[in-house]
Amino acid sequence: MSDLHPNTLRVIAAAREAGLAITTRRFPEGTKTAADAAAAIGVSVGQIVKSLVFAVDGEIVMAYVSGANQLDEKKLAAAAGGSKCSRVDADAVRAATGYPIGGVPPFGHSTQLRVFVDPDLLQYDEVWAAAGTWNDNFGAAPADIVRVAGGVVTDLKRA
Repeated sequence: MSDLHPNTLRVIAAAREAGLAITTRRFPEGTKTAADAAAAIGVSVGQIVKSLVFAVDGEIVMAYVSGANQLDEKKLAAAAGGSKCSRVDADAVRAATGYPIGGVPPFGHSTQLRVFVDPDLLQYDEVWAAAGTWNDNFGAAPADIVRVAGGVVTDLKRA
């Protein structure tokens, strides 16, 4: 495992701590966007977990959204019990999660964040998420990701 990026090792360790065994795969062509990831992995774009970081009334929260959907910021604000939802910059993403945009995994973050999950991800037997870098991903049952992340499943999809 020594050839794995330190970020990826942290994701594997966080999964293991929660009782989930994951196997990461590296995609040299990059998986920074949901479309790129789906093409590289060979799955539908809906099976890609987009890990989105937003501020709701100043609190940093995570939203895991199916690659086929767009996030409705008003729905995320309401789910988090707030009124204003806004994007955060790359530095804030890295400070809150410990990972770069495009490589944010669903768990193993440097800070404890509240997590909200798009129910559309639950329709798949397996979904794919970033494993700490733009090139490393892993597949898992969506229920396992929700459990390990401590996520709340709620409607987040833009209509």
